[in-house]
Amino acid sequence: MMNGGYGVDHNLKQEVDASVMNLQPSMSRAVTLLFATACGMSVANIYFAQPLLDQLSNEFNIDHSIIGVVITITQIFYGLGLLLLVPLGDLLNQRRLIIGQMLLSTTALVIVGTASFSVMLFTGMALVGLLAVVTQTLVAFAATMASPTERGRVVGIVTSGIVIGILLARTFAGLLTDLTGWRSVYLVSAALMLVMVCMFLKVLPKVEREVKSLPYHQLIKSVFTLFVQERTLRIRSVLAMLIFADFSILWTSLVLPLSAPPLALSHSVIGAFGLVGVAGALAAAQAGKLADRGFGQRTTGIALVLLLISWLFINYLEQSLLALIVGIVLLDLAVQAVHVTNQTMILPLCTEARSRLTAGYMMFYSIGGAGGSIASTQMYAHFGWGGVCFLGALISAIALIFWATTKRFERLL
Repeated sequence: MMNGGYGVDHNLKQEVDASVMNLQPSMSRAVTLLFATACGMSVANIYFAQPLLDQLSNEFNIDHSIIGVVITITQIFYGLGLLLLVPLGDLLNQRRLIIGQMLLSTTALVIVGTASFSVMLFTGMALVGLLAVVTQTLVAFAATMASPTERGRVVGIVTSGIVIGILLARTFAGLLTDLTGWRSVYLVSAALMLVMVCMFLKVLPKVEREVKSLPYHQLIKSVFTLFVQERTLRIRSVLAMLIFADFSILWTSLVLPLSAPPLALSHSVIGAFGLVGVAGALAAAQAGKLADRGFGQRTTGIALVLLLISWLFINYLEQSLLALIVGIVLLDLAVQAVHVTNQTMILPLCTEARSRLTAGYMMFYSIGGAGGSIASTQMYAHFGWGGVCFLGALISAIALIFWATTKRFERLL
């Protein structure tokens, strides 16, 4: 058994090494799935709190109208991590960077899982968000390892792992909370992160990179320079901000009407709605292939229309859970399709700055998530579920209009 396990690890490592050294045309499916799994596990740490907001509100005496700040703090620090940590992937050894961040993430998860007062909870959540950006280092690394003709496919699978991790985080958190309490969610995740670190120590290639002379402050500054230079990056970043605001508007506030009378669903059942979203995310994994074939703009337009339509179904949550399920599938399909297309279009813009391109793009993604989280709980507190759905539909319409306007402008040029 031990020799068999070693053989699998050794073969995976050889495949990764060969990809990095350009000795094979692209990443194998096994290595791609390994990256996707690691991304999903890491990013899930940010979203465990979403189905637990009522539990956290009760234990730490935080009012329902402001409990969304727990998610907002995590997203804000995730954005800081994107700016301050992800660009290091263009400067430092990515293997050490990935493993180091995952070890620190383990510590942050333990802090949250053992928090005894709100300040400790917020501090732990901030660190969890800051260090979860390891997922973006993995995406940039995967894009570098993949061949140009299959980069969209690889990015699509890896980023699908991220979205699936976000969605399954709710199921995982709901089940564990009902069984052993909310603290076990973070402590079990810490243990799983350690397992992943052990796997990466065996599998990730030990590739020594040429030391660059670019100072850290210039590295960070160059993230903003890329925005000035690359129009595609600016457009796709704004779209990312809008679609992820929509994503967070739904998933942050969804627990509130589902856990309240007359539905009063358990955390396990609420978490299971994440499984519904996985169907949409998996279906959208093909968006990268379409972008590889030059259909990125068409895919974006269709997805944004579906995003707007999804809120018509989601609005009927209190009358029909089936309508809610249809809306969730459409929303997650649309968000993931746009996200995969965005990354497939921006990563080739500057091959030596993929980590910085990813950092800049994902900062907007994080801003949208933070804004959507706090806005959704405020809307629910003051206007109920109808207010939440109106906000989601409005953001969807703005995204569609923005895309159509920029696409027409490109044709005029």
